[in-house]
Order: sequence, then structure tokens, then C-alpha cells
Amino acid sequence: MAKELWKGNEAFAEAAVRAGLQAYFGYPITPQTEALEYLSARMPDLGRAFLQAESELGAINMVYGAACTGVRAMTSTSSPGTSLMMEGLSYIAATEVPMVLVDVVRGGPGLGTISPSQGDYNQMVHGGGHGDYHQIVLAPSTIQETVDIVYGMFDLAEKYRAIGVVLLDGTIGQMIEPAEMPPMLEVRKTIPEWAVRGGSGVNKRVLTSVNLEPEDMEILDFHLLKKWQEIEGNEVRFAEYYMEGAKIAVVGFGTAGRIALSAVRAARAEGIPVGLLRPISLSPFPYQVVKEIADQVDSILVVEMNSGMMLEDILKVSKDSANVDFYGRMGGIMPFPDEILKEIRRIAAGAPASDIHPRDRWLKQMEKVVQF
Repeated sequence: MAKELWKGNEAFAEAAVRAGLQAYFGYPITPQTEALEYLSARMPDLGRAFLQAESELGAINMVYGAACTGVRAMTSTSSPGTSLMMEGLSYIAATEVPMVLVDVVRGGPGLGTISPSQGDYNQMVHGGGHGDYHQIVLAPSTIQETVDIVYGMFDLAEKYRAIGVVLLDGTIGQMIEPAEMPPMLEVRKTIPEWAVRGGSGVNKRVLTSVNLEPEDMEILDFHLLKKWQEIEGNEVRFAEYYMEGAKIAVVGFGTAGRIALSAVRAARAEGIPVGLLRPISLSPFPYQVVKEIADQVDSILVVEMNSGMMLEDILKVSKDSANVDFYGRMGGIMPFPDEILKEIRRIAAGAPASDIHPRDRWLKQMEKVVQF
């Protein structure tokens, strides 16, 4: 199939349809509303379930109910809407029903701005609802990669009976670029063995997140942890660029990683031995890959559209092996390639290692740029 021009939000919506999405529940919020609008026409035309809920709270609980029946269910939202869904996501994790969430991130905290950000990193990777659980989080950097990840995320969520999160930012949701759509899968007609059933006796199956006895809750928590260890062993994803012979490594995900790649190419043209690691799976995070890179290079530059959330994951495994620096923009402002290139040049010129936290050094630097 030939490539066509797709807007990011509509592209991931169509990818979900082609993956066999059977039920979508959502609520409009910028910058992901086009996905809901697209599916409001596409799903009924195919005889599938679409409902605009009264709120994000309603939407996630409708997804929970649908997912318990074994259908492929999904929602999409943006940062404040994701916050409202946290309790429902915790219920879903405890019940072990698969679902897909697409979070098109905007600037915050609070209602914030409608401009692109990566400030939901901690919420999706290290936060979420209450309790001991993890969710699979993948972060694409192009519309084609978004299509491919959303298309495969339903299989991934069902394989582990887990929550699959696709973490975009407003840039990818709103941009238009060529993408090739995957083939249309048939909607699954069989009911999974674990799904809820009516009736009585052996034919009845009830799913719940309630475990009133502490011993029972601990057993479930250990089960979820062991399952997460399996996911960590099987589902780490990343992309590397120009890392052969590199002495400086730039690390960025999503749009920040895409922008950083332009800076790395420009630096390579100047003869600077720099490469790029772009984590795709933010959860599970590619810790081992980062550790190996830290042992190879002299310096690591972490680039994010937030205040340094992924930075903490990089520092866990690299601070004793390589000098770590950070450059970020917040509030919906994206870094430009020349800003990142300037940082690469500074490091390549032999910027001395500092004992202060990379975020503190960055804040001192930003005082010259941002009047705060």
C-alpha cells in the first residue's frame, strides 16, 4: 500500500481501527480531539462501538467495562485528562484486562497550555494510579512509527493482559507527514478464556480489583511483579544512530529525540564523534543499553521537553561511568536543533565535569535565556 499524508491524531485512530478496535470511549481535549472526531464517524460506519463520555472519568471506566468482556478497547486523551483516568487505570491493572491508551501530551501542570510537552513521563512511567503495578509505555517519534506501535499495541496488551500506553506529544498529534497504513484485521469474534461471562456455576466468570485480605492482595502484587519481570526481559525497544565510535551520546525520546537527531547529524558533519540513543520503550526502560553506552562514551547529553524526568533514569545506571548533562525546554516550548548542537559543541570542547546535579547546571544556564 502506498504512503498517504496523515495527521498524527487521525493516523493513530485509523491504525487502531485496522488493528481490530471494537470499542472506543473518549472525551474531547486538545491536542488529541481529532482522534475522537475521526473515530466518531469511522467506528459507527463499521458497526463498532463509539461513545463520547461525559468526562475522562466516565471514559476510562467504560473502557474498563468493555475490556472485561474481552473486546479490544481503547481511549485517547491529553495530560489533564490522563490525570483524571488514574484511578480507572489502577482498577484495570489489578483486574488484568488489556487495554490501550494514547496520551497526546501537552504542557502543564494544571490545565497548562495546549502546546506539546513531554511532562507526562513520570505520570506514565513511574506514576499512574495507586498500588504496585507497571504499564507498558512506548514513545514513537514519527507518524509512521506511531501507526506501527498503535497497530501492535493491542497484541502486546493482550499478550500480557496489561495496559499499553502510547506516549505522544502534541507535535506528533498535530503534524502531517506520509505514512503507510497496515492491513485491516478482522474483528475478533471469539471471547478470551479470561473474559467475564454470565450464567451460573462453572460457566460464570467474575472479574474484580477487590482483594480485601492482605494476603490475597500481596499474592496478586507478587504475580504482577513477576509478570513485569517477563515484560522487562522481552519488550525493551530502542533505536541507535551514529553510535559506532561515538564519545558523546545524546539521549532523547519522541519528538525531542527526533530533533536531537538533526543536531547529531550536524555535529557529525563538523567531525564531532557523537551519536544518539532514542528509547522507544520508556517502560520497560532500556537500562542495560544505557549502561553499555555509558561505559563506551565520555559524556551523555539528555534532551527532553520537560524538566529532566527521563534524566533520573539515565543517572541510575550512568553517573559512575560518564559525565551526564541535561538540556530541556518546558511548558510547550520545543528545543531547536541549534540549541542542542550548541550543547554538543560545549561538551566536545571539553566542558569540565561538575559535581552539581545536571538539572541544577541547566537551571543556571536557563536563567540567561528565560526570565523567571
